[in-house]
Amino acid sequence: MSNYQVYGYFMPTVNLMGAGAAQETGKQAKLLGGKSVLLVTDAYLEKIGMAQEIADIIAKEGLKVTIYGGAEPNPTDKNVHDGLDIFNKEECDLIVSVGGGSAHDCAKGIGLVAGNGGRINDYEGVDQSPKPMAPMIAINTTAGTAAEMTRFCIITDVARHIKMAIVDWHVTPNVSINDPLLMMKQPPSLTAATGMDALTHAVEAYVSTAATPVTDSAALMTFKLISKYLRRAVANGDDFEAREQMAYAQFLAGMAFNNASLGYVHAMAHQLGGFYNLPHGVCNAILLPHVSRFNMIGNMERYGEIAEAMGENITGLSARDAAEKCFSAISTLSQDVGIPTGLSALNVKEEDFELMAGNAKLDACQATNPRTATLEQVIQIYKNAL
Repeated sequence: MSNYQVYGYFMPTVNLMGAGAAQETGKQAKLLGGKSVLLVTDAYLEKIGMAQEIADIIAKEGLKVTIYGGAEPNPTDKNVHDGLDIFNKEECDLIVSVGGGSAHDCAKGIGLVAGNGGRINDYEGVDQSPKPMAPMIAINTTAGTAAEMTRFCIITDVARHIKMAIVDWHVTPNVSINDPLLMMKQPPSLTAATGMDALTHAVEAYVSTAATPVTDSAALMTFKLISKYLRRAVANGDDFEAREQMAYAQFLAGMAFNNASLGYVHAMAHQLGGFYNLPHGVCNAILLPHVSRFNMIGNMERYGEIAEAMGENITGLSARDAAEKCFSAISTLSQDVGIPTGLSALNVKEEDFELMAGNAKLDACQATNPRTATLEQVIQIYKNAL
């Protein structure tokens, strides 16, 4: 039996998509048996009133709602425990997250500790929690991290300056909601960063050592949609078709990586986020072509297939030349949507590479990378990306 490998497939029980889907939040909360809801969001969405709009929808179904707007762009263990204090004080029994990956991850952290006790730091790694988290509905406003439908929860440990990767089927929300109308307000820079994050999810899942035909099908459609619609969404945030198709793209990318996992792009980006508090999607976008080129010999044909799905003509090319088309297509898309070309633009310092590389090699995401990397090789990839 030792030669067999079992592959899991994880998704929320209910996934609502399309214009107006957010209007269903109250009904879904009621179906989950909620009476007192903690709505987790970030300061910006609380300030512009989007969080209150969702709170009003929930309240119409007779539920009490308390808003916690403390999710930082890279949510911390402190954010989680501040939210948990409110959850307990208000005697909440259900969590609703509104936002992008930051709000969802913070909410997952709160729910996990509410259900299991201890501190969020206790659950770093894979499937460390013995009990389910509090019931959760995740309303997504970016396209995106796909955190609204995954078993991944990334929380910054402030004391250690690292992002903890918590990969646990217990943090999969019960319900995910993707309403493109909520995504229309996102600025071009955030649209670009989150779109490239979704592309990274699909690329890493497609070349992962845990890829299956199920995850491959989701990743391949992601490449097609992002290549066609990301530029449009960045150019004109009111382009509803582009917003809607990007919502599907990021969800499909989530289906792929939630089950095939990721690789060294994310393992390394987590360190940049934890060390410098940088935007996750931007770090991924800068690292993606460099890690992909390093990985090429581990899964060369697949990079050519990605290039073809992104609209590149690979007819008659060798596997290596086809793979190079993939790397150039990724770099061109990244530059077209305004992503910086190197880490130096983010004030990253070479003197920190050895420490970050060491932490990257311990990150849960590196386990399914298609090529094994030494510490020196990870340091070199950081240098190449400068």
